[in-house]
Amino acid sequence: TKAEGFSFGKAEDKLGIRASTTANLILDDVFVPETQVLGKSGDGFKIAMKTLDSGRIGIAAQALGIAQASLDVAVKYSTDRQAFGKPISSLYAIQHKLSQMACHLEGARLLTWRAAADKDAGKPFSKQAAMAKLCASEAATFCAHQAIQVLGGMGFVSDMPAERYYRDARITEIYEGTSEIMHLVVASNLIKEYAAMDVPLPASYNPSEAANAAAAEGAQAA
Repeated sequence: TKAEGFSFGKAEDKLGIRASTTANLILDDVFVPETQVLGKSGDGFKIAMKTLDSGRIGIAAQALGIAQASLDVAVKYSTDRQAFGKPISSLYAIQHKLSQMACHLEGARLLTWRAAADKDAGKPFSKQAAMAKLCASEAATFCAHQAIQVLGGMGFVSDMPAERYYRDARITEIYEGTSEIMHLVVASNLIKEYAAMDVPLPASYNPSEAANAAAAEGAQAA
């Protein structure tokens, strides 16, 4: 944009995703005409939140790509690398890592597909997007970490791609909402869903008695 008062801050020197440029957008008394207002005046926060929900599916997909690439390089290296006359992929410790990586990856992939399918179907998808982003980003970090462990010293050098995956994975747990915020989104949606449901507890359960028992236990502990 060429609007008066708009400018870019300096390009940041980042840990990962270095192929993209990141900078602050500076708005100094920028005038926005009505023809360029998105949505209704005062609805900015609501629009931003809806945009974040959609963006989280995209970040989950990005994280899946990093996790998949980490698994690919770990499996390929472990089957090629020989130690004591056989590939290190024959070692239990390596197989355990590969299995964990695959389980984290595929679980996150299914959550991401579910979120995308719900969005395409016009269903509410805020919780699903948060779950997908949370699990996929943590899967990316986990898989990238384990890939370096499988590669050993070769995972730490830039001749191999594992170190880049490790650096790139980290941001997926931060932007479009941190993992901590994703837990809050998931939990708040769960609480709302259960509030509208009639989920029975055992007939013998008495809330007041349970509260009194908890208070008594606390007093004894003090």
